[in-house]
Formats: sequence, C-alpha cells, structure tokens
Amino acid sequence: MKTIPHIYVTAIKASIDASAHIMEVYQSTIDVEIKNDGSPVTEADYRSSKIISAYLEPLNIPITGEEREKNDYSVRSQWEENWSVDPLDGTKMFIMKNDEFSINIAHIKNGIPVFGLICSPVERKIIIGGKDLGVYLFNFENANDVSQWEKITPKEQVNSPLIIACSRSFTQSKYPLINTLREQYGEVDFLKKGSALKFFDLALGRADIYLRYAPTMEWDIAAGQAILNELGGEVRSLIDDEILKYNKKSLYNPHFIVRTKPTLV
Repeated sequence: MKTIPHIYVTAIKASIDASAHIMEVYQSTIDVEIKNDGSPVTEADYRSSKIISAYLEPLNIPITGEEREKNDYSVRSQWEENWSVDPLDGTKMFIMKNDEFSINIAHIKNGIPVFGLICSPVERKIIIGGKDLGVYLFNFENANDVSQWEKITPKEQVNSPLIIACSRSFTQSKYPLINTLREQYGEVDFLKKGSALKFFDLALGRADIYLRYAPTMEWDIAAGQAILNELGGEVRSLIDDEILKYNKKSLYNPHFIVRTKPTLV
C-alpha cells in the first residue's frame, strides 16, 4: 500500500485519542445541553472537538467543525483546503446509548473531499479512504501497523434485495424514489442506523444506496463521500443531481443520494 501522508496519520491519532474521552463520558451519566439550533450537545462533543483541534491545528490547515466557531464565508472562500470535522456525529444516538455514533474527519481541497476518516469509538474501528490512497479498515490496536490494515475493494454485485441505508427516523412511504427503486430492482430492504456509520455499510457492501431527506451539515458526510468516491461511488444532490461540494457559503447539505455505483438509479 502507499505511504499514508503524515497529516492523515495525525488525523487517525486524533480520532483514537478523542474516542477514549468520548467513551469515558458514554460510560457515565450523560448531561445534555440544547444548542441555539435546538440540537443536543454533551461534554463528549466538546472534549472530542478540543482534542481533535489540538492535533490538527499545528498542521496549519483551517478547520471547520461542528463545535468550533465558524469563519465567515468571506474568509472561508479564500481557503484552498480545510478540514471538516464532526467530533461526535450522532449525538442523539450517543445520548440514547445505542452505540451508533462516530467521529468524522475529512480533508477538503477546492471544495472536493480528498480524504475521509470515520471512526467508531464503540467498535474501536476506523475506515479511511481518499483520492489515489485506497480504502482501508483497521482496529485501534492495528493503527500503527499498516500491514494489518484490511484493504477494501468495490463490491462487484449489488445486494438482492437492494439495501437502502437510512436514518432511524426515515419513513419510506413519503418518498416516490423508493417506488422507482422497487420498479427497477424489485423488493428493497432498509438498513436503519444513526450517524456516518452507514458509510461503513456502504463501503463494505452491506448497503447499496443511502437516501437522506433530512437536514445535514458538511461535516456529517464529507468523510464518507471521500471514501465512497475512491470506491467508485458518488454522492449527488436530490435537488439538481450535482455532485456535492464543500466549504460552501451555506454549510448545510442539500438532500442527497449516495450510490455505491453511479449506475444504480
């Protein structure tokens, strides 16, 4: 395998260190705050953000993160690259203690995610991928030994029935696209899961499509897009069918579809 650039090695170390602090909070009584936008936040979110920032800031690449103060677009628009960080994706799942939460770190260049890392603190697993890097899965214990990493390659066939990854709150009856998929592939099945952990299933061939009609932010899916891109998949807007871009004026994503193969629908 190719040598992993040092900035990505640093991101891996950051996610493992942050995971230990997340799990410390997870195994105790979780106190919840409500942010101005109505979303919950916990001590684990803050601690993880602080730790990841401490690792990434010396690399002198600007950071956009969920729990960080956001730079105005007049500043961000001048960036050629940036990190996009969600220090605890799936805070609601974290509070429910259903294990479905992750750390997401993506490296963005000129609006395109060129590297992604998704870390499961509970399973102690990390998946990384990026442009011309390949996609790899490994345990925390093997993080320093790349010879132990599992190289992930694209799955040749789609699942039968077709597997659609979606959020826990997804209601299939609301969306005509589901009927289109049934007409094309026959019966479909659903894999409901919180956070970016759905990208593990997409990358490993356990799901074929991910549909998202609810609001998300750039740091929720940038890492997953980098990983899926390297496996030949894509993430497109359900509004205008364009490939999703990052470091936009609005950090919200449009509703989107993730395909493990561009020909799926």
